[in-house]
Amino acid sequence: MSKRSSAKYKLDRRMGENIWGRPKSPVNKREYGPGQHGQRRKGKVSDFGIQLRAKQKLKGYYGDVTEKQFRHAYDEASRMKGDTSQNLIGLLERRLDAIVYRAKFAPTIWAARQLVSHGHVRVNGVKCNVASRRCNVGDEITLGTKAREMALVLEAQSLAERDVPDYVAPDGAAKVTFVRVPTLDEVPYPVKMEPNLVVEFYSR
Repeated sequence: MSKRSSAKYKLDRRMGENIWGRPKSPVNKREYGPGQHGQRRKGKVSDFGIQLRAKQKLKGYYGDVTEKQFRHAYDEASRMKGDTSQNLIGLLERRLDAIVYRAKFAPTIWAARQLVSHGHVRVNGVKCNVASRRCNVGDEITLGTKAREMALVLEAQSLAERDVPDYVAPDGAAKVTFVRVPTLDEVPYPVKMEPNLVVEFYSR
C-alpha cells in the first residue's frame, strides 16, 4: 500500500471541486485554487490539460491510487470487451477498499484502506489485508468483531452525506454482498467523473 504524500483536501482545492462531497472540504468556502496565485484568472486549458485533470481527479478519488496501479487498471480495461471507460470504472469499484467505503464501513476512502490493511475486513470469511484486492460478484465482505465497535466505523454508518449504492447489498450493520459490477451512471460520485477523457489521455 502506498502512503498518501499530501493532504487529501489539497486535491479538492487544486481541482476546484468537492470530490468526495464532504462538508469539511475547503472548496465549500474557497472555490479558487491554492497558493499565492490561486485567485488569478485561469487561462485556456489545453486538451492534454483537460485529460490530465480528469485522470488526476478519478485517480485521487480512489485514495490516490499509484500511477502504476491506475495504469494497470486502464490496460486491463482496454483489453476487456465493451466500453473501456465503463470497464475502468467497474474495475476501480471492485477494489476491496472501494467496496468497504461504499458499504459505509469507513468515513473516507483512506479510512477504508486502513481498515483493510490493519486486518479488520474479511472476504467470504477469510481475513484480507490487501486494499487493492479485486472482489467478484457474490463476494461477502464482513467487518471483524473489533472493528464493529470502532468510533470510526460508527461515525461512518451515521453519515447522512452518502447512501449505500444498489450494487452493494447490506446484510445487517457489518456485512455486505457485492451484487454486480456497476456502470458509470450507477456510481454515486459527488462530482462529474469523465473516464472517457482518461481513456483519451492514455491512448494518445
